[in-house]
Amino acid sequence: MNAPVPHLAPAAPLAGADRGFLQDVLAGLGSPRKHLSAKYFYDRRGSELFEAITRLPEYYPTRTELAILDRYGPEIGAGLPPGSGLVEFGSGSTAKVRRLLPHLPDLAAYVPVDVSEEFLRSEAEELGRDFPRLRVEPVAADFTKPFALPDELKDAPKAGFFPGSTIGNFEPEMASGLLGSFARTLGPGATLIVGIDLVKDKAVLDAAYDDSAGVTAAFNLNLLARINRELNADFDLDAFAHQAFFDENLGRIEMHLVSRRSQLVTVAGVPFHFGSGETIHTENSYKYTVPGFRALARGAGWEHRSVWIDPDGLFSVHALTASTIRRH
Repeated sequence: MNAPVPHLAPAAPLAGADRGFLQDVLAGLGSPRKHLSAKYFYDRRGSELFEAITRLPEYYPTRTELAILDRYGPEIGAGLPPGSGLVEFGSGSTAKVRRLLPHLPDLAAYVPVDVSEEFLRSEAEELGRDFPRLRVEPVAADFTKPFALPDELKDAPKAGFFPGSTIGNFEPEMASGLLGSFARTLGPGATLIVGIDLVKDKAVLDAAYDDSAGVTAAFNLNLLARINRELNADFDLDAFAHQAFFDENLGRIEMHLVSRRSQLVTVAGVPFHFGSGETIHTENSYKYTVPGFRALARGAGWEHRSVWIDPDGLFSVHALTASTIRRH
């Protein structure tokens, strides 16, 4: 990405504003190709909208991955050593790990890792009530950065869980780095269970990210509403349109917000001009072939062990073993 434009500073400090959010927005909108980080989608309203997206008929990834975990849970669970500590990176809702837990009776502990501490604690407490014999050790951290596991797991074998094809939101080089970071966190010989969305017909992919009910459009536009509310901006949401498409050459879905007209927008007192048709790039979602993901994992120090795919070939769940710990 391009470096921030030096003069883009807010007119005055914003009380209670997240400085990182503000700086990222100013830098992204000040770049020659405007962009915003997808991690800022998930305020309370954004999280509600995403949950609604997962229930849409066009959006196959969530229900397909859950079906794979239900069907192959015993096989997946059998591949984890007894007494393992299971670390879920970016745990969010515990819906998916709940499908695996019945097949993991000998877990030493479950370690959900998420940046949203309040939601993390709430989910951990509810999971503990539903699985009273399970030791739950939540860690509030950004999984894209180094963090420490609980001391109690020091001598236990480690396993990681990274569902949802979240890795597709990272550029391939960054995805490789993230897989390498997971290997360093979990240690040599660790297992990683990871969900990967597969390359498929363009029409299926386009519909999944541009549904007929307009829920994904509302999700995308909510990012501007959040900027208005938290960063003293004046985006006119009706002046932007949702756009999503699969780029077959790059192997990724791109999501954009398209300016419907020439306009000026201010964020914390800083002006930004938009030409008619100019876009803000808000998200990528890379899709992989099975051989393509195997190569990515191998380059990050993981051996590919198993893969489970739904009957329609839409989604895959992979088991990897950490073979080489790559240092920075």
